[in-house]
Amino acid sequence: MTVLDPRLPGLDVSRETQEKLDHLVALLAKWSPRINLVSRTTLEDSWTRHILDSAQVFSVPEVHSGHWADFGSGGGFPGLVVAILAQELAPDLKVTLVESDQRKSVFLRTALRETKVDAQILNERIEKVSPLQADVISARALADLTALLAFADRHMSKTGRAVFLKGANWKKELEAARESWKFDCAERKSITDPNAVVLSIGALTHV
Repeated sequence: MTVLDPRLPGLDVSRETQEKLDHLVALLAKWSPRINLVSRTTLEDSWTRHILDSAQVFSVPEVHSGHWADFGSGGGFPGLVVAILAQELAPDLKVTLVESDQRKSVFLRTALRETKVDAQILNERIEKVSPLQADVISARALADLTALLAFADRHMSKTGRAVFLKGANWKKELEAARESWKFDCAERKSITDPNAVVLSIGALTHV
């Protein structure tokens, strides 16, 4: 049965998918104090600060098949949330989570196993991973935009899109990035932070 969860505006998901996301929140509360997956100050509001914040990227590129690669997945944001949503809403979408920290990779594997969600985990540095030719690249709280575009240039297909969650300084980062890169960019206001945006970037070439 598909139901509208008011915590996930715009996404109709089954109760099973909601339960998987709730289980991820529980795992985050259990693991984070030990391996610092997210800030302590955000744990009490994990649904909004992490689940909803990540879920909003899912529909931005309008991709329902192909390959989605998430960089610096850490506690699973946004990539693990994307993988959970994709299991129901885009079952032909392959999701890869790239995380260099061994302990965080163990957490990601545990979360995937306990939620019974399929995704590939690469426990390597992004710059060491062989080019992924991904249709979508995503990242949250990983690096400045100029560095993220360098990662995207290595791993994104020519027709792919990069989807990055960016905070209050996003305009300065965008201006700085245009000194090194040419690209098209669509901006969507974040639904969890009035000062943040979701950037959708394509047609990427080095200046």
